[in-house]
Amino acid sequence: MNLEKTILQNLVFNEDYMRKVIPFVKEEYFSDQCEKVTFNLINDFIQKYNELPTIDSLKITLNDSNVVEGVYKDTTDLLSGLKDERVNEQWLVDETEKFCRDKAVYNAIFKSINILDGKDKQHSSDGIPNLLQEALGVSFDKAVGHDYFGDADARFDFYHRKEERIPFDLELFNKITKGGIPDKTLNIALAGTGVGKSMFMCHLAAHCLGTGKNVLYITMEMAEERIAERIDANLLDISMDEIPTLPKTSFENRIKKINEKTHGKLIIKEYPTASAHAGHFKSLLNELTLKKSFTPDIIFIDYLNICASSRFKPGAGVNSYTYVKAIAEELRGLAVEYSLPVFSATQTTRSGYSNTDVELTDTSESFGLPATADFMFALIATEELEQLNQLMVKQLKNRYNDPSFYKRFVIGVDRSKMRLYDVENDAQRDITDSGINIDTNDIDKFSLDSVFQNNRDFSAIKI
Repeated sequence: MNLEKTILQNLVFNEDYMRKVIPFVKEEYFSDQCEKVTFNLINDFIQKYNELPTIDSLKITLNDSNVVEGVYKDTTDLLSGLKDERVNEQWLVDETEKFCRDKAVYNAIFKSINILDGKDKQHSSDGIPNLLQEALGVSFDKAVGHDYFGDADARFDFYHRKEERIPFDLELFNKITKGGIPDKTLNIALAGTGVGKSMFMCHLAAHCLGTGKNVLYITMEMAEERIAERIDANLLDISMDEIPTLPKTSFENRIKKINEKTHGKLIIKEYPTASAHAGHFKSLLNELTLKKSFTPDIIFIDYLNICASSRFKPGAGVNSYTYVKAIAEELRGLAVEYSLPVFSATQTTRSGYSNTDVELTDTSESFGLPATADFMFALIATEELEQLNQLMVKQLKNRYNDPSFYKRFVIGVDRSKMRLYDVENDAQRDITDSGINIDTNDIDKFSLDSVFQNNRDFSAIKI
């Protein structure tokens, strides 16, 4: 008897084995047609009645099916040959897991060949590494859930464990995120064209670098040098207009002093618009580890909507909702796989651009993006705010805290130096959210000394 028949036999007669493996075994893992039919009969019965089937019940169901005569006879013979013969259960579970993984890899390779031959029009060849990776990752999950009473001690430790976070240098952002951005998360800034998405990310990247973090900034909108120029303006505390006129010696001395103040590194990588996806980013991370011994603490992607998807080919009958949602899921998967936060941005719709009260529904192209993101906020600019050198921030989604807590607030902006800053408490007065007034007297002052352990005050640099 081969392994496939042994699996089918124990799915009928061994309940403990059946409960362990039935969630993971699939019809596509069986190559013989009568074995496929038999598995479907067994699986359908288990899913409907939640108990082991009998041979007679399977035969009766088979009689009512529409299988062709040859397959019907072979399946009947197969069912008649199944006997209650037990084998070592753990051995069979291990062999079944290996069987499922091997078959998944085989099917992934076969599907990849179809993609390369052009027989699969929906998927892109860029998605082949993901297909193989998912197949190689097939395994039986040994975890059976969290025991509310039995795991109480572990749960208590979890509640009191300090989660690793990357703090902002903006007080209210730290308040609404409970101290910063945690690992394994996707964070999105929503704004119209020219409002300040890239400026916000460049400012945060400069802050992270100044506090000793390794930063990877991936750009598909601007050249690497333009991103570096914005970060230079922020860190060197000079305007964008002054940078080209700065003498080389002065520039090199300033960069040297910044380098001495931080242990972090910044890598900026440019890709052509809509040409790179999560698979390319993973290859870049592996290459940076090998060639530069560089492992980022945070990744900025400028910006999400002009990334590609590793699973879907553009224009292959995939709508924008599905496509952008796939990109968001892949980037969040990247964050989880490498245990770091990913920060990106997205555009507002045409109506959202002129809207002074941006909502989640103003997200361009796909509502699947906010459904996937962990933290999402809008940057809003009006003529009045521009005159005050301010931007309004509105929380749209927040998995770290109650999004109604400081739902709206303003931050200062110095566009010439690509820098954001906290404004006076008086500037927050009369800003209301959904029925809650921001009480500026209730704003707890963050200990900046604890947040900025590496003293990112580069304004004192004098050459």
